[in-house]
Amino acid sequence: MTAKYRLLALDMDGTLLNDEQIITPKTVEWIQKAVKAGVHVCLSTGRSFNGAWPYAKQLGLETPMVTVNGSEVWRAPHELYRRSLMDPKLVSQLYDMAERYGIWFWAYSLEQVHNRENWDGNTEGREWLKFGYSTEDDDIRHKLLLELQDLGGLEITNSSPHNLEINPLGINKATGIKEVCQLLGIDMSQVVAAGDSLNDLAVIQQAGLGVAMGNAQETVLQEADAIVANNNEDGIAEVIQRFIL
Repeated sequence: MTAKYRLLALDMDGTLLNDEQIITPKTVEWIQKAVKAGVHVCLSTGRSFNGAWPYAKQLGLETPMVTVNGSEVWRAPHELYRRSLMDPKLVSQLYDMAERYGIWFWAYSLEQVHNRENWDGNTEGREWLKFGYSTEDDDIRHKLLLELQDLGGLEITNSSPHNLEINPLGINKATGIKEVCQLLGIDMSQVVAAGDSLNDLAVIQQAGLGVAMGNAQETVLQEADAIVANNNEDGIAEVIQRFIL
């Protein structure tokens, strides 16, 4: 089998993983068929490297990875190609906003994920990659979004309808996958990108084929070139069967 597309960029939560955080045997089987056919399979995730690596290992992937919504690009597992950091002063501001609204937050530094339960206030002493908020209160989330937009210089997405994720402006999965393409000597037109949330939108729009999972957010469903089964029904196996092999 030879493949029409050269790179499959996979979001993880809500896409590659089912709701139990598992890659099903059928999806594993089809990913391995794609790899055997010479397709590069790249995990493209909002997770940190440590959160993504066990799944790359399970799939036997030695290919590049995009982590923390594009803040890090890995030439191969454990081999960093590029990292983009957030200004610690900005992280302090974002923390203050979370406190003001009384909502859950998380922040990725190089060492760990920080949140309300383990926050120690040491922003200057760390290197930061991403900040996020979570609230089911639509009104608070909307007010927060407007404030963030007023700050400027931010890439604002989400990984679920109830959260907001913040990276430096211009840092997203699409810029990450473009760098992966350069590393592999291929073009964005040869990429299939699959995802379910707003942090997948840019890469779905810019890839040769953008695929929304059946469980994707409405904006993603509207912008995608194709829609497949949801993450609990082996949607990624369907992507490979229908479009790649």
